[in-house]
Amino acid sequence: MNFGYREVCLDHDTGERHPESPDRLRAVRRALKECHGVEYVDAPDADLDVVRAVHDADYIEEFRDYCADGGGHWDADTVAVEATWDAALASAGLAVWAAESAGPDVTARRTPFALGRPPGHHAVGDDAMGFCFINNAGVAAQAALDGGADSVAIFDWDVHHGNGTQDIFYDRGDVFYASIHEDGLFPGTGEIDETGAGEGDGANVNVVYQPGADTADYLAAIDEVIAPEIADFDPDLLLVSAGFDAHEHDPISRMQVSTEGYGVMTERMVDLADDCDAGLGFVLEGGYGLDTLSDSIKMVHEVFDGYQPVEPDDDVSEAARETLDAVASQGLGSK
Repeated sequence: MNFGYREVCLDHDTGERHPESPDRLRAVRRALKECHGVEYVDAPDADLDVVRAVHDADYIEEFRDYCADGGGHWDADTVAVEATWDAALASAGLAVWAAESAGPDVTARRTPFALGRPPGHHAVGDDAMGFCFINNAGVAAQAALDGGADSVAIFDWDVHHGNGTQDIFYDRGDVFYASIHEDGLFPGTGEIDETGAGEGDGANVNVVYQPGADTADYLAAIDEVIAPEIADFDPDLLLVSAGFDAHEHDPISRMQVSTEGYGVMTERMVDLADDCDAGLGFVLEGGYGLDTLSDSIKMVHEVFDGYQPVEPDDDVSEAARETLDAVASQGLGSK
């Protein structure tokens, strides 16, 4: 794969013991040294006009001034320092690079993956939260639309609901958003009956699983709900908001997705993008166990380098089946 990376993203210093630390990117880089075919790309900052097309201009100015004044705790969990402004623009720029580099004719080994931080999917139009200041995937989707794409789909497999991404595009018909997330976690949004509004009616899908959902449950959500809905939407670009905190050994969730499972989910995204004749790109979100994060990103890379991950032979859990039935009752999924 081609990995977008900027050293400035390490300068966003969240402090001692904060889970979203620069060590996340350092661990990923160390792990990828063992892999064949890894290339790094130094992308430019996101254009402020595109950022302002997604975020309120007054909020962006407030964020810039906050960093210029030295930063602090924006809220209890969301920390900024002076360098956070530059890191956030770089992280958003890496996501834009991933969107612009992801075409249907791109060879598998050149598939883009933006390794930026701070992450983005909790940032709403006019506020920062959940470690996020600029909605990276949202800015990337807007840049793709501004660049000529008719439509973009964002699939968020982070264990937390991407409330910011949903909020930004909820009433728009040109961006489809789908999420699998754990019930009861921050930010407490993303209910099954939230399916979009206005021009975006039907372009928002939430699969809310109970703690303990495993790889088989995630694949069922993709196969029965998310892939059919995205295929019907027929986007020009498919972006994966790729958080790896649903991993069975991640320290802040109770989901049970395996490292191999992320490889199988990646294969599903490749097949889906091929079916839609869409570009495919990945944008890093969460993942807070350094080993599980780096191993999972290695797995995604290895799939694009030819590795075929093993499908699980587990049955879909009863709790997951109940959730999928509830999603189907909204008129979503396999017809």
